[in-house]
Amino acid sequence: MSWTKEDLQQLVKTKLADRRFIVVSNREPYIHILSGDEIQCIIPASGLTVALDPVMQACGGVWVAYGNGSADREIVDEKNRISVPPDEPCYTLRRVWLTKEEEEGYYLGFSNEALWPLSHIAYTPPNFDENNWDIYKKVNQIFADAVLEEIGDKQAFVFIQDYHLALLSRMIKAKNPQVITAQFWHIPWPNTEAFRICPWGEEILDGLLGNDLLGFHIRYHCDNFLETAKRMLESRVDNERSAISRGGRTTLVRPFPISVDFSRITRDAAEAEVEEEMEEIRRRWQLGDEFIGIGIDRLDYTKGIPHRLNALNKFLAKYPEYRGRIIFFQLGEPSRVHIKKYRELNSEIDDMVEELNWKYQSGAWKPIVYIREHLSPATLLAFNKLAHFCIVSSLHDGMNLVAKEFVSSRTDEDGVLILSRFTGAARELTEALPINPYATDDFAEAIKRAIEMPKEQRQARMKKLRQVVEENNVYRWAGNIISELANLGL
Repeated sequence: MSWTKEDLQQLVKTKLADRRFIVVSNREPYIHILSGDEIQCIIPASGLTVALDPVMQACGGVWVAYGNGSADREIVDEKNRISVPPDEPCYTLRRVWLTKEEEEGYYLGFSNEALWPLSHIAYTPPNFDENNWDIYKKVNQIFADAVLEEIGDKQAFVFIQDYHLALLSRMIKAKNPQVITAQFWHIPWPNTEAFRICPWGEEILDGLLGNDLLGFHIRYHCDNFLETAKRMLESRVDNERSAISRGGRTTLVRPFPISVDFSRITRDAAEAEVEEEMEEIRRRWQLGDEFIGIGIDRLDYTKGIPHRLNALNKFLAKYPEYRGRIIFFQLGEPSRVHIKKYRELNSEIDDMVEELNWKYQSGAWKPIVYIREHLSPATLLAFNKLAHFCIVSSLHDGMNLVAKEFVSSRTDEDGVLILSRFTGAARELTEALPINPYATDDFAEAIKRAIEMPKEQRQARMKKLRQVVEENNVYRWAGNIISELANLGL
C-alpha cells in the first residue's frame, strides 16, 4: 500500500507532537528572480527540492535555505521569512544570506570542488583548499545560528540535508543539546580509502555523528560510512545495529531510498497545460513519427552525458537505417559554471553535439536537439510523455530522481527507461534496461532494444516500474525517517 500526504500528516501529528519541524538545506525550494520590472518565482532544477517540497507541504514547519535569487531579499519580511508555495502557502521559507566570498568558498569551493568529487567515482580529483574549508565552517555556523533562532525556546526536530552542511548538527547541539537532528546525505558515501585523502575527514565525520540519525540512499553507502568511522575515529561501531557511539552519544545509520510524489506527478501529467506543451514541442521541432529519446540532467560530470552521446554515435554508425528516424533531446540546465571542470564539460558537450549533428545531418533532420536552459515543470512533463525512451547514464549517483519522475509521468504505461547500473535507483527499478555507461557498444545496443521493444513488453515493464515508485513514494521515505526517530524516544 502506498503512503499518502494524509498518512504523513497524521504520523507527524502523532510523533512530532509539539516539536517544531525544521528542514535545512543549501538549495531553496522557491527562487524569486527579477524579470524586467516583474518578480517571478521559479522552482530550481534540484532533486532534493523536488523530493522535499511535498513533504514540507504535508508537514508544515520551517525550511531554512540560502537565498540567492536576484529578488529574494525584496519579498521576505523583517525576519527573512516568506510563506510558500506562492499559490497555496502552507510552510515558511527562512532565507539566510551569504556574501560572494562565502558562496564561493563554501559552495563552489569546498562543497563542490572537494566533497562532491570525493564522493563520486567519476575520476575527477578533489581540490582541498584550506581557505575554502575555513569558509565552509563559517557558513555552517551561519546556518546553525539561523536554525537556533527559529527554534527559540521550543523543542524541535531538525532535518538536515546533504553534504553542504556536514558540521551543522554538532554546532546546533553545542548550543541546544535537546534538539533532535537527522541528516540525509543525498550523494554516495565513498569507501574508506577514497575518503581518507580528505585533510579534514575526522572533523567531517565528527560533525555528522552529531546527528541522532544519519541516512543514505542504499545499504552499501551505510556500510561504507560505518567502515570509514571505524577506521578513522575513536568510536564504537556496532555493525549489527548499524550504529556508531562516540562521546557518549549514539548515531543510527540507516538506508532510506528517496523518491518522488508519484500521485502529484501523475496528476500533473494529465493536465491540459502539459498536452498543450506536447503540441508546441511537436510543432516547434516539426515532429512526425520519429522515435523520441530524452535525457534530463543538470550539466554535471557525474551524469555521463558525453557517454550517452558516444553511445548515440555508435548506434547511428552501426544502424544507419535509423538515421532520419530518431531525435534525441538533451535537456540540461547549466550548473556550477564558475568551476573550471564544469565549464570544460559544457564545452565538451557543445563540441560533441555539433560534431554528431554535422556527421549525420540530412536535410532538415539532425539527431541531437540540445536545450540548455531552465524549463518549466509542465514542459519537462511534456517531454517525458512524448519520449519513446529516457536515458539516465550516471557514472555514480546516490539515487537519481529523474528516472522516477519519468516513470511517474507515464500515465499511458508506455516508454522505456534506460538506466545506469551505477545509480541507487537501479536497485529498485529492475524493469528498466540496465546499462554500464562506460560500455559504449552495449549502451548502443540498449538504445536499439528500447526502440524495437514490442508495445506489450514496454507496457508490462512500465506498469511494474510505476507500481514500485507508487508504493515507495516520497511520503513513505519521510515517514520511515520520522518513525525511526520515534523509536529513539522522540
